Amino acid sequence: MSILGFRSLRGETVALPPEIAFLLGHAVSPMLLAKAAALARASGTDAATALIQSGLIEEERFYRVLALTLGARFLGDALPLGAGARFPDSLIAGVAPLAPGMGAAFVYAPRGRAVVELLEGRSPTGLMPAITTPTALRRAIFAQRPAAIAAHASDELVRRRPDWAYNAAPAAPIIALASLLFGAVVLVAASLPALLMTAVWILVQVGFLALLTFRVAAIGPTSGVEPDRPPGQRLPDADLPVYTVFVALYREAAVVPRLLGALTQFDYPVTKLDIKLLTEADDGATAAALARLALPAHVDVVVVPPGLPKTKPRALNAALPLARGSCLVVYDAEDVPDPGQLRAAAEAFARASPRTACLQGRLVIDNARDSWLTRCFALEYTALFDVLGPALAAWRLPTPLGGTSTHFRTHILRAVHGWDAWNVTEDADLGLRLARAGYDVGDLPSSTIEEAPAHYKAWLNQRTRWMKGFLQTSLTHGRNPLVAVRELGPLASLCALALIPGTVASALAYPFLMLPALVSLWPSRIEAGTSFWSNLPTGAAITVLVSGFVAMLMPAYIGCRRRGWHDLIPFVPLLPVYFLLVSLAAWRGVIELVLAPDRWNKTEHGLSRTSRSGALKPRPPP
Repeated sequence: MSILGFRSLRGETVALPPEIAFLLGHAVSPMLLAKAAALARASGTDAATALIQSGLIEEERFYRVLALTLGARFLGDALPLGAGARFPDSLIAGVAPLAPGMGAAFVYAPRGRAVVELLEGRSPTGLMPAITTPTALRRAIFAQRPAAIAAHASDELVRRRPDWAYNAAPAAPIIALASLLFGAVVLVAASLPALLMTAVWILVQVGFLALLTFRVAAIGPTSGVEPDRPPGQRLPDADLPVYTVFVALYREAAVVPRLLGALTQFDYPVTKLDIKLLTEADDGATAAALARLALPAHVDVVVVPPGLPKTKPRALNAALPLARGSCLVVYDAEDVPDPGQLRAAAEAFARASPRTACLQGRLVIDNARDSWLTRCFALEYTALFDVLGPALAAWRLPTPLGGTSTHFRTHILRAVHGWDAWNVTEDADLGLRLARAGYDVGDLPSSTIEEAPAHYKAWLNQRTRWMKGFLQTSLTHGRNPLVAVRELGPLASLCALALIPGTVASALAYPFLMLPALVSLWPSRIEAGTSFWSNLPTGAAITVLVSGFVAMLMPAYIGCRRRGWHDLIPFVPLLPVYFLLVSLAAWRGVIELVLAPDRWNKTEHGLSRTSRSGALKPRPPP
């Protein structure tokens, strides 16, 4: 089909791409079509996508006129599908069988180049199908195949790779066996001779020291660049990939306006944005909050069919087949990402090795001044995302992802089968799964503003879920430890051991080891032995104690210096007290793992009273 056009007011012929030229005779402004064509050329996309994504024409109007041009039937929201409709196949192809008596065997929702092919008489079914919109087709599939979608979202990983899935094998017997082994070790240790017991204790201390090595080493100069470094060479809009943005929403009505404001500030071509807000079927309040807003054309609301477990990763899995972008990022409802983050990530992926599957953005607690708890939370996050995370990325070691501001190459994410719906820290699990599959996680020095819980109960529930999820991840990837070590390699295996099960183990043991050590190793109580061997237990204990405090305090201090948070530096010495609370959360996580392994402790957002950047727009005090 040749390029058509129209004559402008100055007598010039303006060429139009065929995917929009058919609209000329249907009361669509030629100047509007010319604008879409120019936008498509500048952004490197097709004109139909540019026309719809930029809001120059309503999606339904475009497809109605397309159907009229083709002499085909247009079907809107009333879309009765036939028995052959499949998820996700029908959505990926954009075509689905219709129920008998609809006047056509299939319904088709073409995009981009497929519109041109249809206008040229080439149909994917061989016969002229009925025409619908991509949104109507997606809603019809979700409405008529909810059970299949729920099963896909919950169990695709366990079906494809049971060795990577938490619920592939019952955890209760493993937990019971581990408890029995731990009890047996304690009983055996209690009956050992004093000398042998001392040797065992020294080995335990050496083990803890090995686990601390990665956190202490991250303090060095290899721990990455300063936050929000200036970007490298800017990619032209035409070279940028289509970018999918996922935000899972559940009981988030309070932050919906702020979220939409943040998502519409991206420095990215609107023609290449594919933003999907994922809601649950029983969340009427969030649905009502979204309905009150005028959503841009490139923002879709996807209602996830009911099912178990009701977790964020299940919602993400339901939407993964819908992603149109070659890059994909996950944000949380309360997030305010830097407007340049998508472009920075796209440019970083373009420079990175094809084995770089993910980029982790820098998460920043913005309401630190709400309470001492949020101050410590901010210190913990700057240690993790400004110091430890960049170091792990530089060393190409396994990285427990942050769950938000995680940018993926979509084809790799699909290759590892998305997220584990049954793991309540799907981010940590996915980071380790990517490492086992041979992929790297890179650092993205671009900030995302986050809100931390200011009150102890909310903080404890959230942290309990994190610790429970770390245990789930440990059980999953420790099911066949020799296979995991072979896939990761020795150093990466030690790193994974230190950062996931080691985090929980150190939190569980922290009050029972650290407090007695402080008392017994107080300078006035230390007595020097007469030989090296008699001094070795005390020396090892002092080394572990000092290393533990260095690993706890120094990354937070360095993170504060890098961000210029001089007002938080006086709170760094409070972290040993803060980690006593983390220990309580770890013990609750163990209990929940047994009693309620699938429970997702929801954190309420939109409650911040302060905001360092002003991005959180704090609620006035009651």
